[in-house]
Amino acid sequence: MDSQKVDLFLATSQKFFEPAQLPFIREQLSLIDDSRFLAVSSMEYRDPMMMLLVSIIGGSLGIDRFILGDTGLGVAKLLTAGGCGIFTIIDWFQIQGLTRRKNMELFMRALNF
Repeated sequence: MDSQKVDLFLATSQKFFEPAQLPFIREQLSLIDDSRFLAVSSMEYRDPMMMLLVSIIGGSLGIDRFILGDTGLGVAKLLTAGGCGIFTIIDWFQIQGLTRRKNMELFMRALNF
């Protein structure tokens, strides 16, 4: 893979991943061909900052968990009003890291691992 494409992808997508994961992502992108790179770069990664805003606004209804695909926790938060507010507050601190982990899982799935 062309190093300029890899650098461009990392420059535009680094907010979606943990900083410690970026060297691994760079290595994996340099090993794939153009068709798989197109699949990886066309994935819709979730923005951690946007997920934090969603969690602050609608976290007690479980909207943040539904968006990330955690339907079980979303239903639990919906039925218990965010665990009486406890799950909601905990998610305010954890949602960005969780979003970045989900983005990494999506990246790995696009690489067919």
